Amino acid sequence: MVTLRLQGEPIWDGDAQGMGLVLDEPLSWWGGIDPETGTVIDRSHPQCGACTTGRILVLPGGRGSSGGSAVLAESIRLRTGPAGLVLRTVDPILVVGAMVAAELYPRRRCPVVVVEHGYDLLSGHSPIRIHSDGLVEQVLPDS
Repeated sequence: MVTLRLQGEPIWDGDAQGMGLVLDEPLSWWGGIDPETGTVIDRSHPQCGACTTGRILVLPGGRGSSGGSAVLAESIRLRTGPAGLVLRTVDPILVVGAMVAAELYPRRRCPVVVVEHGYDLLSGHSPIRIHSDGLVEQVLPDS
């Protein structure tokens, strides 16, 4: 086993861990996620049908409406949202959603980390851990 360690920038800090889910394209939470189930429902998205609940979601960024903040916050409230977000670039809509959820539901935190260098090395096939200092770790099977 090899441990991949990537130092990211914590945009909204916190500790989280879960199975990785890598999205090939940005996703709009507004109309792209069902907050009741945490499922990607955007039919044009490559990962349509994937469940984000409790996962460390690795995605290039968000797409679209500022209403996505409310949908992310609602999914966190319902416990159907991701455990954490690893982004390639800062997405203010997703950051606001995570921040609002933490303010309204103090025991529910979804950290957001931006990883510019090594982002493409993250895999959806094993657990990912986010540390509050922005360190992202993933244990990868030997190849």
